[in-house]
Amino acid sequence: MDEQRRTKISRYLSKHLRHQPERLGLELEPGGWVRVSDLLASCRRNGVAFSEDDLREMVALNNKQRFAFDESGQRIRANQGHSVEVDLGLEPLEPPAELYHGTAEHNLAAIERDGLQKMRRHHVHLSADIPTALAVGKRHGRPAVLVVAAGQMLADGFTFFCSANGVWLVDEVPARYLRRSEERQP
Repeated sequence: MDEQRRTKISRYLSKHLRHQPERLGLELEPGGWVRVSDLLASCRRNGVAFSEDDLREMVALNNKQRFAFDESGQRIRANQGHSVEVDLGLEPLEPPAELYHGTAEHNLAAIERDGLQKMRRHHVHLSADIPTALAVGKRHGRPAVLVVAAGQMLADGFTFFCSANGVWLVDEVPARYLRRSEERQP
């Protein structure tokens, strides 16, 4: 399967496993899981057919590791980014002293005023390194990176989680914990 096909499948599954499972006639199990056989059959009924081998290849080669199989390999889920109600069963974890958030420069004034809000998702997404944050910000326009004082937030009572693919999650980041990074896209 070529990269374009993998990307198409990944986007399709992101939309439906994170935001609209009901549009495929799916109901997410606890933890956000869905049976692989049910997913494949639902996709096929909705005109987007691919094999289980295609699915496994897409998951294995997805550079953002957006999806995971359970230990049995019979169920799949999106690792984070849901707008539908789902408990991923993540345990609180101590973050590094600093984390990073990539955004577009045109969002900076509002973020500096209001902080980072989860909006329609369950959490604010943070990166462990600046290059990843820059890549995220680039998707939305000219990128900018904010440094998050995660260690101070933890000391002040905020709870952090880390998804299976290394994305740090928190309910919100008030503006007082943010500062602009001077790092720019090369």
